Amino acid sequence: MRQFFHFFGMLLFAAALQAQPAREWPVLKHYDQDHLLNIALPLGGIGTGTVSLGGRGELRDWEIMNKPGKRFSTITDGNQAPFFAVYVKSKDLPAQSKALLGPFHPSEYQHYEGRPVNHHGMPRFSKASFDAAYPFGQVNLSDDALPISVKIKGFNPFVPGDVAASSIPLAVLQYEVTNNTDAAMEVAVCGTMRNFVGIDGSKQSKNWKGDLVYQGAKNNQNEYRESPELKGIFMSSTGVDPQNPAWGTIALSTADRETVTWRRSSTPNDWENSILDFWDDFSADGLLSDKDKLVDDNPMASLAVKKSIPARSTQTFTFYISWHFPNRLDWNNAWSFGYQGKIIGNHYTTVYKDAWAVIAQEAPRLAELEARSIQFVNAFVKSNLPEVVKEAALFNLSTLRSQTVFRLPSGHLMGWEGVMNEAGSCYGNCTHVWNYENATAFLFGDLAKSMREVEMVYGTKDNGKMMNRVSLPLESNLKIDHVAAADGQMGSIMRFYREWKLSGDNEWLKKHWPKVKAAMSYAWIPNGWDANQDGVEEGEQHNTMDVNYYGPNPQMQFWYFGALKASAAMAKAMNDPVFAQQCELIFAKGSKWVDEHLFNGDYYEHKITDPKTHQYLDRSNSATVIPEFQLGEGCLVDQVVGQYMAHICGLGYLGKKQNIQTALQTVMKNNFIPRFDNVFNNMRSYVMDKESGLIMASWPKGRLKVPFPYFAESMSGFEYAAAVGMLYEGQTEAGLQCIQSIRDRFDGEKRNPFDEPECGHHYARAMASWSAVLALSGFQYSGVEKSMAFEAKDGQYFWSNGYAWGTVNIQRSGQSASVDLKVLQGELALNTFQLKGFQSYVLKKGVLLKPNENLKMIVQP
Repeated sequence: MRQFFHFFGMLLFAAALQAQPAREWPVLKHYDQDHLLNIALPLGGIGTGTVSLGGRGELRDWEIMNKPGKRFSTITDGNQAPFFAVYVKSKDLPAQSKALLGPFHPSEYQHYEGRPVNHHGMPRFSKASFDAAYPFGQVNLSDDALPISVKIKGFNPFVPGDVAASSIPLAVLQYEVTNNTDAAMEVAVCGTMRNFVGIDGSKQSKNWKGDLVYQGAKNNQNEYRESPELKGIFMSSTGVDPQNPAWGTIALSTADRETVTWRRSSTPNDWENSILDFWDDFSADGLLSDKDKLVDDNPMASLAVKKSIPARSTQTFTFYISWHFPNRLDWNNAWSFGYQGKIIGNHYTTVYKDAWAVIAQEAPRLAELEARSIQFVNAFVKSNLPEVVKEAALFNLSTLRSQTVFRLPSGHLMGWEGVMNEAGSCYGNCTHVWNYENATAFLFGDLAKSMREVEMVYGTKDNGKMMNRVSLPLESNLKIDHVAAADGQMGSIMRFYREWKLSGDNEWLKKHWPKVKAAMSYAWIPNGWDANQDGVEEGEQHNTMDVNYYGPNPQMQFWYFGALKASAAMAKAMNDPVFAQQCELIFAKGSKWVDEHLFNGDYYEHKITDPKTHQYLDRSNSATVIPEFQLGEGCLVDQVVGQYMAHICGLGYLGKKQNIQTALQTVMKNNFIPRFDNVFNNMRSYVMDKESGLIMASWPKGRLKVPFPYFAESMSGFEYAAAVGMLYEGQTEAGLQCIQSIRDRFDGEKRNPFDEPECGHHYARAMASWSAVLALSGFQYSGVEKSMAFEAKDGQYFWSNGYAWGTVNIQRSGQSASVDLKVLQGELALNTFQLKGFQSYVLKKGVLLKPNENLKMIVQP
């Protein structure tokens, strides 16, 4: 009986899919034809890998096999890289076929053998543009020869608070074809890709021409499958080692019920005959003729849907690409010093049997997930926030779906710092990098909590030492050691506080409190960061500059102060008043000292100590030997980064408010460079030529001979932290100028809008951009107290706490203000609501708002 109802339900799904009109997708940013070259919007779930939709409709960066693959197109000959094509036949006119791709870029013509770019020999559309509001990407194609226009719509569900819905290994591609004539026409859309199971780009050689030849496929199999709701090609392999990280399955499928044809193979590829044979077959009538025999180890699979489109009408052709690759290895990277190459697995492959099961299980609810994703993006983009803030926050969420992130079978979220073209960059959930981002916590609270558990359960020793990077499998960390980062460890304590506050999970805090307390106490060990507990870190401090600072400096101090305040608050909740008082006393002493001794009237500086004696060095004496790679009297871009996180956590000021504000004003004055073509940089260049941005350090009093390595760089994650700090301090114009400078660089032409790099693509620190949303709305939520607060102008704002999200509409009238708080997803427990400048609105019995429920309030002065 259960099978009958499943079958009947799938029939209803298929029928409903045919009847449902195409949904209008939100658009936040438009890119014209001159700004498409580097656009690559990742399509895939959290921890599943992705394939990216390019600005002209190309499928690029195939990263579905447990490793990065920038510019990896699965095959050497670019004409046979995966692509979609369209066939058009109007009455009394010859049939025409073209690849569903926009025109070439001027930089793509030169090549030593006439193969400068993928699909170089394919006829293309003459005009293209791109519209985006992540996770939605839309390519607009039109042509001066074909009587149609096409909108390519690519997405993967993204629903904050719903990890499962946002973790599907799938790319949804909808091709909306519009007939621009006054007569009906026959149109077919076809997807073609070789079965590249076993080929992830890691095994390669060079032929005599210098071409990279990818290897790994062996006896791959293409099987046509059909059910009442799906038709498509299931790709597997009987020859690839089942233990290989590139072993798995792929499915190319459609839910369309019109004429569907397929090919499981083409002809042998002598003189590129495979693509010729496919093109002739498809171009003849828009139908495909299957081959009886598979040829090549990576046989070419094709799937076509043909429809009749009435005059001046639009029809949608929907395709799915799903995948399943279970054999993720541990930190397979030279930075992973204990690398053994062991299989650790993927969480998503425990949910699905194979690639066909992915789409079979998820297809019935894709319409619902699309609607929920649209609901999220619409709520967000309609917020009363500057467009550039919304762009920076929303587009950087793509990092959560890149190969920077993966999930263990246990569900724990793991992250590189970023990814290089073919390998992960800097392993281990690096504490001092992930310190900066707030997107995960405020959108997927359970995933953020899983990262804190990794740090506390597996990364922290009994003595409180927290390893800066954790190894895999997680249990191996109990037997090994690694350096502790002063900023990373203190920031992790603040982030643990953030997760506890947002979730209100007191049992979670109780479970992990002994390790949190030990991590805080580790700062006071003999010869440690603050051995004498005077609130001043005179000791050696490893940090995110990848060097050790000697002596008190603002960057480490403010992380330390934030951890002390967070620990005091958690200690009180755990009925540990002695420890709470200890933290508060140390904070009070240290904060006072830093304002008196590190603040120079303009900004906070670094007082360098002797690495051995911890005594302060006299820089006025020319004979004094200064340790290399220090900050000294430099003006650091994120000198008050701990204050940035303290504001987000609602912990208040860590130093004198006036000094904090003056320091940020000085950062803007001294570190903002309007043009980088006049700046020397001996390291990496993330800002170039006439671009503007915040430089890591300026030197009003003269530069050290050998300063910390990155002093002349400009990296977006640090810039966001400083800019958001400015927003919190009311320096709105300056903060927005910094954010605008960042996003101007990622314009689609010069750089990818969905990839802000640092030490690798899709760098985790850049997700600090979400923090600007929090700053400009003044949003605070405590699941512990069940309280919500805003500090915002009139208008509508998006809010999220990691478990629920929705909108708030604020309208002041006279002395009072009306507030309409709405929950769109999840459940919100609320006892009090506070709009700054007004009395708290107290709900005596409390409320639990469920999806699509709202609470209307009038708040009084």
